[in-house]
Amino acid sequence: MLDGVTLDQLRTFIAAVDEGSFSAAGRKLRRAQSVVSQTLANLETQLGVKLFDRSTRYPRLTEEGRSLLIDARSIAGTIDGFKARARSMREGLEPELGVAIDVMYPMDAVTRAAAHSRKQYPHTALRLYVEALGGVIKPVLDRSCSIGVIGSLPLVPDDLHSEPLLDIPFVTVVSPSHPLASIRGIIPKSIIQKHVQLVLTDRTALSEGRDYAVLSPLTWRLADLGAKHAFLRAGLGWGHMPLHMVGTDLDTNVLARIRVEDVQKNPLMSMKVVFRKDSPPGPAGRAFITQLRK
Repeated sequence: MLDGVTLDQLRTFIAAVDEGSFSAAGRKLRRAQSVVSQTLANLETQLGVKLFDRSTRYPRLTEEGRSLLIDARSIAGTIDGFKARARSMREGLEPELGVAIDVMYPMDAVTRAAAHSRKQYPHTALRLYVEALGGVIKPVLDRSCSIGVIGSLPLVPDDLHSEPLLDIPFVTVVSPSHPLASIRGIIPKSIIQKHVQLVLTDRTALSEGRDYAVLSPLTWRLADLGAKHAFLRAGLGWGHMPLHMVGTDLDTNVLARIRVEDVQKNPLMSMKVVFRKDSPPGPAGRAFITQLRK
């Protein structure tokens, strides 16, 4: 008998409670009062539980009815969410948004975009990767992510469309205890090449054979920007870092800024959003990109 309980019966049950009477529930559902009464009587028979006390002018919930009402609302709410998600898919809204973000991109901008996405598109799940170099582009090429934000790897494969986002200021830094920190003015390449440069390395083969902003033949390669940051603070080498990550370190003398020959005084990294030409982002993806620009 319980397997025969329908969503319509549960909605009729909820309407009768919310409207205060069977006749009012009938008006809301556009049904005759007799149909509402019969629907609820059938539901009680199937459940084997009395939901309403009908001894007074207006039906009142029994203790069992109050308890089961909680479950009825939960079931109806779940079905409503299921239908809303299906409707969103039918209208082109992504069921999931996969995003690969370059580790250089300001994370506060990413969290603001994610908060907006959760509010505006609650039925679209977010899957986020934070990578460097080819690690950002590969999941977009592989279709595991629909959007990528690149910067550390300026190369854009032919299969991808790119749009500009913003420019990230960079600085060259060392620990105050590092020998390079004591040199005033622009440091010649002949000197900088005698010291270990800390460089981000690629987890993929997309940047194989290419080096970006590598000036020293002595390199330590790290696949994690946080590790590079820690190594710089420990005096294990010198390197280029996004200003938003080391600004506090510079202000508190945890790191020192240096000038290097042939490196611009205020270098910028151009950040771009990329996606496959044959699979442009849907509404949630496009809104996420708009928020990143802000």
